[in-house]
Amino acid sequence: MKTIHDCLKERILIIDGAMGTMIQRHKLEEKDYRGDRFKDWHKDVKGNNDLLSITQPEIVEEIHKQYLEAGADIIETNTFSSTSIAQADYDMQSLAYELNVAAAKCARNAVDKFLSTSKDNEPRFVAGAIGPLNKTLSLSPDVNNPGYRAVTFDEVADAYYEQIKGLVDGGVDVLLIETIFDTLNAKAAIYAIKKYFRDTKQQELPVMISGTITDASGRTLSGQTLEAFYISISHANPLSVGLNCALGAKEMRPHIEELSQLATCYTSAYPNAGLPNAFGEYDEQPHETAHIIEEWAAEGFVNIVGGCCGTTPDHIKHIAKQVKKFKARELPIEEEILA
Repeated sequence: MKTIHDCLKERILIIDGAMGTMIQRHKLEEKDYRGDRFKDWHKDVKGNNDLLSITQPEIVEEIHKQYLEAGADIIETNTFSSTSIAQADYDMQSLAYELNVAAAKCARNAVDKFLSTSKDNEPRFVAGAIGPLNKTLSLSPDVNNPGYRAVTFDEVADAYYEQIKGLVDGGVDVLLIETIFDTLNAKAAIYAIKKYFRDTKQQELPVMISGTITDASGRTLSGQTLEAFYISISHANPLSVGLNCALGAKEMRPHIEELSQLATCYTSAYPNAGLPNAFGEYDEQPHETAHIIEEWAAEGFVNIVGGCCGTTPDHIKHIAKQVKKFKARELPIEEEILA
């Protein structure tokens, strides 16, 4: 079976689209999120999409299946908020490890079932999604006390370590640190990954890293330029570095072009379906998103593409169709980057 490294040398790979957008289509109520196990939970849990990997695994697995059928090569686990820090909002921090194992198994099951009937003989990969957290190490939540931090580096690293253990035990192929708005949080995740594989003496899994440019300034929320962000995480020797979320494909284009010139590793990009409307919904149609991403592929900017907020299997299907005729971005020689 080919590895993800082998596949990236051959073609542009497709990562899936939004999990939350697809979950919203099911119009789930509080009782659906709770299931039998949590029917008497003392806090509301509606909106805790990660919990569905335990209470409604068939829904999560079906969403993965739809993205695979649309042409996705890489499926992300439903674990964007599956850390003890994020789950504390629901008093469910003790479930962090179990959430990650359950979500990884949902994705693994979907991939294995798909491969059992697929006729193209191409592998599909499960990426363990590691989200940015709802607390930040670089910024104070208290405007009157700029030096205050709600969490410490060690607390963040420990939370990520637990998540990583669950994802690996659940059977992921790749670890994906995504939607990074604070690079220090990402550094804690990188540290946790290195520590986990050092502690367990297992072979390290490939690591994908994806940041978020929040507006036209070209900076992350914590103030870094794209170049500074890339330099800050390059010591991790990632499989890929990219951008996702916050922006639509049209707004993301100049930043992807810049990143393609900076990065000595593979590049990824999975934008939102445009910018949200006044109701927080995404109106960009699949063919519109795909057309812009097709231009990125034609220009040789990308190795991995897909969608984030507002995107659906239909978006992924259009993107996959449009980019397959183009060669993947070739990795530059580092000396040329520095020249």
